[in-house]
Amino acid sequence: MKNKLKLLTLAVLGSTVLFSCGPEDETYKITLQNPELFHQSMKRLTDVIVHDIFSPPVASRIYVYPSIASYEVLAANDNKYRTLAGQLNGLESIPNPEDENINFNLASIHAFLKVGTTLIFSEDKINTYQESLYESFEEEGLPLKIRKASLAYGDVVANHIIEWADKDNYHQTRTFPQYTIQDEEKYWKPTPPDYMNGIEPHWNKIRTMVLDSARQFKPKEPENFSLDKNSEFYRQLLEVYEVGNSLTEEQTNIARFWDCNPYVSHHYGHAMFATKKITPGGHWIGITAIASRKSESDFAQTVEAYTKTSIALFDAFISCWDEKWRTIVVRPETLINKYLDEEWVPLLQTPPFPEYTSGHSVISRTAAVILTSLYGENFAFNDTTELEYGLPERQFESFLEASEEAAISRLYGGIHYMMACENGVEQGQQVGTFIADKLQMKKLEGETTSVLFKQ
Repeated sequence: MKNKLKLLTLAVLGSTVLFSCGPEDETYKITLQNPELFHQSMKRLTDVIVHDIFSPPVASRIYVYPSIASYEVLAANDNKYRTLAGQLNGLESIPNPEDENINFNLASIHAFLKVGTTLIFSEDKINTYQESLYESFEEEGLPLKIRKASLAYGDVVANHIIEWADKDNYHQTRTFPQYTIQDEEKYWKPTPPDYMNGIEPHWNKIRTMVLDSARQFKPKEPENFSLDKNSEFYRQLLEVYEVGNSLTEEQTNIARFWDCNPYVSHHYGHAMFATKKITPGGHWIGITAIASRKSESDFAQTVEAYTKTSIALFDAFISCWDEKWRTIVVRPETLINKYLDEEWVPLLQTPPFPEYTSGHSVISRTAAVILTSLYGENFAFNDTTELEYGLPERQFESFLEASEEAAISRLYGGIHYMMACENGVEQGQQVGTFIADKLQMKKLEGETTSVLFKQ
């Protein structure tokens, strides 16, 4: 780990050494300006989320609170950014910094890691990374007084965010009862191969960030359940079956690329093992990293992008899960196995929660709207997020194009009806547009405040 951090420092220095000859004992200043520090810390958090196997909604919570903590540290001393206090539900004013020795980028990283550690299981993985990171700063000449002041303010902001997070009803929902299976065929039933209980049936009770309520953007009603061969519901059921039986190579590649199932079990006789991957929200956090790097965003701009995207993902999951557990629509696999083909298996493993609306469709469109608001409508990029999971990169001309592909991938995967994909995109568009319009992170022209302390 230490060697990797030293390589990062050398990479930063390589781009500046030809143009500057600062004192050797102030190398840390250059390193702490590098946005790769934040990318690296976010990636470490993602790796832990994958390792600890958090569900997609819970993972969105793990991304959002550390990001907000990091952002609030920077906003406290940057005349370009507004605090989110008063903009996010229940968030009160952040304590002002009082020590002129604070390095706000270091304090920002520290707040991010401290809050993140409180939300995961494998705390040691973050702690080990953090210790190695801080040791590398000291080797680059970070003075003790700056380290102490920066970490102290990072602690102040982190504790403020942790206290706020503790009031979002997450801990209370851990004690709520599991969903009770209903007999009517129209309702969701656990699916093969593990027949797991439904995930997060009470997620709509989690406090939203920007949305007024979980049901603010209630989507169109799903098609009425019917097994009449002339009904629209049956037509869409048959569509899932027929598409699944005639997938092209490209459709298969699309479905696998956007699978993003954090836990897929494999059964061979009496043996069972699981593969772990990023969540759908984690995929869009990865796209945020790609966009930030391509646009050459500085440290603050990078934190802004992650924060705005994670806030949108968090609210999008709440909106989607509210609908899932309100309508409790049965998955295609359940009905296909019972009425069309008992041996049929979808390309992708059906996740353990109701069908309508499609989570990928909702959260992908929401994230795409936010990223478009940050980087523009025609921001082409190569999505390399899945390379580490053995899948090739895919090219997109815009974030919206990527979100459209993410949505239709669920039909190809055999786990969603078309109505869940199409109406999910519309739901995500509404959520994303509302957040993009309402959340004001940049100060308006002329709306500036004095920087309290120079970096």
